[in-house]
Amino acid sequence: MKRLVLVAVAAAGLVLPSAAWANHSWNGYHWARTANPFTLKLGDNVSSTWDPYLATASSDWSRSTVLDTRVVAGQARGNCRPTSGRTEVCNRAYGNNGWLGLAQIWITSGNHIVQGVAKMNDTYFSTPTYNTAPWHRLVMCQEVAHTFGLAHQDENFSNPNLGSCMDYTSDPDGPPSNEHPNTHDYNQLVTIYSHTDSFSTIGAAAPLGSSTFVKDLGHGRAVVTHVVWASPFAIFF
Repeated sequence: MKRLVLVAVAAAGLVLPSAAWANHSWNGYHWARTANPFTLKLGDNVSSTWDPYLATASSDWSRSTVLDTRVVAGQARGNCRPTSGRTEVCNRAYGNNGWLGLAQIWITSGNHIVQGVAKMNDTYFSTPTYNTAPWHRLVMCQEVAHTFGLAHQDENFSNPNLGSCMDYTSDPDGPPSNEHPNTHDYNQLVTIYSHTDSFSTIGAAAPLGSSTFVKDLGHGRAVVTHVVWASPFAIFF
């Protein structure tokens, strides 16, 4: 099986050029399924501190007309290892590496997602700058959504908030708040999942196939990655 892992870069505090996107699909990556709505399991490998934020993100994204999510017992082992057919959500102190959150997806033929992970970095969330409910909600909401195939709506930290957790910001509670999805996020999911497939990658091992490689890991696998960067002014707090 050929697979590809993507690192979704979602930043929090790093100044980049403005880029408000009318379409914020992540390169067309999506779960294969035979009907809508489909239900994606979110494996709960997080601590009790993070549990309410995972529950909120699941509830928020389940308002989509094409996607439901269900929080289930986690199966990740070690450093948040993925499980085929679902997304594993994890938290731990991953170190002073510059990212608040990181999402990875593995894909097979036709840009179909076969598994995903979303990681929250407690090295930064234990600092005064990020140890707040708004930051927890924004990063959890965004990292989980990357595993659906969503990218960012905007990558400018200093312009007004769009009211979406898929918007870069240095002020997550706004106003308006960037702690939850907005209408454009739900509309984008409808666009991404407007077609159905002849097979499903939900809840089961993915079918054999070929894919376009980003980085060859050997044994028919490859990986791409998406990250949420911490503010350079807060890294050493």
